[in-house]
Amino acid sequence: MLKSLIRFLISLFLFWMLLFSAAKTMFLWYNHAEYEWSAADLFDVLLHGWSMDASTTGYLMILPWLAALLMYVRPCKALRRIVMGYAAIAAILVALIVMVDTFLYPFWKFKLSATIFTYMETLDGAANSVSTMFILTRSASILLAMLLIFCGEAIVLQRCWPKPGKHEQGRWQRKLTGVLAFLLLGALDFLAIRGGISTAVQNVGTAYYSQNLFLNHSAVNPAFSLLSSIKRSERYAEQYQYFDDLKADDTEGLYRHLDESVPFDTLLNTRRPNILLVLMEGFGGQYVEELSGVKGVTPQFSRLLKEGVFFDHYYSNSFRTDRGTVSLLSGWISYPTVSMMRLPEKMVKLPGLARSLGREGYTTSFLYGGDITFMGTSGYLVSTGFTELTGDKDFPVADARSSKWGVADGIAADRVFELLKEKGSATQPWFFTFQTLSSHEPFEVPYARLSDPKQNAFAYTDSCVATLVDRLRTTPLWDNLLIILVPDHGFLTTSYDDPEFFHSPLLWLGGAVRAPRRIHHLMNQSDVCATLLSQLGISSADYPYSRNVLHPDCPRFVYSTFPSGILYADSTGTVVYDITSDKVISSSPTTSPDLLFRAKRLLQQSYTALDSL
Repeated sequence: MLKSLIRFLISLFLFWMLLFSAAKTMFLWYNHAEYEWSAADLFDVLLHGWSMDASTTGYLMILPWLAALLMYVRPCKALRRIVMGYAAIAAILVALIVMVDTFLYPFWKFKLSATIFTYMETLDGAANSVSTMFILTRSASILLAMLLIFCGEAIVLQRCWPKPGKHEQGRWQRKLTGVLAFLLLGALDFLAIRGGISTAVQNVGTAYYSQNLFLNHSAVNPAFSLLSSIKRSERYAEQYQYFDDLKADDTEGLYRHLDESVPFDTLLNTRRPNILLVLMEGFGGQYVEELSGVKGVTPQFSRLLKEGVFFDHYYSNSFRTDRGTVSLLSGWISYPTVSMMRLPEKMVKLPGLARSLGREGYTTSFLYGGDITFMGTSGYLVSTGFTELTGDKDFPVADARSSKWGVADGIAADRVFELLKEKGSATQPWFFTFQTLSSHEPFEVPYARLSDPKQNAFAYTDSCVATLVDRLRTTPLWDNLLIILVPDHGFLTTSYDDPEFFHSPLLWLGGAVRAPRRIHHLMNQSDVCATLLSQLGISSADYPYSRNVLHPDCPRFVYSTFPSGILYADSTGTVVYDITSDKVISSSPTTSPDLLFRAKRLLQQSYTALDSL
């Protein structure tokens, strides 16, 4: 019996994997008139989507695994009927999801998500968009798919499920061995669901690998996409309704479009520098002496800021890497309860600094020493214009295991230097983003200057980044190089409602910088896009939440979010507001109704705009 049940589980797992591969092939074929693809593309789609297929299959296998275990421990004829009933339900649901996803893609241009439940409220209108024949043929196809899938499951069950009356009794030692075998299979199923043993768990962005969005969508498992979106689906526009009739684009002029023909400060001596953006993990002002941080932790940053343009009133938009990265590279506002990187159907509509520079002839690269699929990062990067991605799997195994999160910053910085040297003879300008990771818990780094492990980790990143800058200084790249050092968010030493958590360093340096100086304008992470593009003479009209802070008419304020609240500050003061309790946490001056009004207005507007994105 043990062999039969294990054969049943393995056969059923393979059946689902083959089915999802066939579904991807059908998806490509169905859309071939509008999207060109080759046999090589089919291979890549199957390759990059297999882990998501395995995760989805893992979920489908939970009940059959449990039924097989019970059948082995205490045989019962009813279990076969239960499995057969479950097979019918699974066939109906999977066929419906796969076929609807395929048929609707030409209309929606995104994978099946919880959005479908919104459209189900207006089925009459949707039906009017297609012919009766379309509805009839697709409905028949769905029914046929249900039947075929159920027949496939039934064949597996018929051939592998133990026949009644042939149950082995055996000794208890043999039974125990069998149970352990089932537990091992259960553990493997859990790994399939999770997406392996890496730090990152399975997410929709894992399947993204191409600049061709259609191929990325082809690789995504529609059942996984739907279930994932249901978990995060919300009616955003119905949240935080403080004011009546507030429109999606109504920000009281705080993010108004500025006349780009008006003269403003010029920080660079060239319109087309090569750009190295270093996204520094958690590198807020807490350990930067010039921002009233702990002294002696980041002396190299203190040295470098004397030779560059230092923005000393710069504030991060959010509190986590996935959110801060979107604000920085897409110039987008942040949300206390939503990560744009985890909303694939909205993420693909975001502007992107890499895309804007790519249109101007820049090559675009991103290097992260950790798992670049973590939190949907790779999907976001590809969607917003990055064409060359480097992650931990592109390093030797020993290097990839040099820290908890992946490649230690020193090793990763060495790779960055080598890659940039290779670009030295390129005729195209380039935009290269390097994301660090060593200044992240558990703060275990190959460095020992300070006794405090947290401070020592930041000191290590400080040393690695400065070494990279100094090495680049000795190369011909330096003369036309702009280096931007910027954190993804601050380091949490107290609580998110402390404004100093968001107060962070932003430094521009390199041979492309005209002269060292300090800039005191209040600005957000999201303002980097418009400020940089304006320096390059490139329009920032695609970035509704990004401001050129060097423009004389730019509104001076900051807006940041954390899990349960928001912060708003301008020249008159600061307010921190808790959105859960609907109370002001702190305010300076003590009474600031104007500040609170603007903060709540931006919060409401941002969710209204998100709903319409």
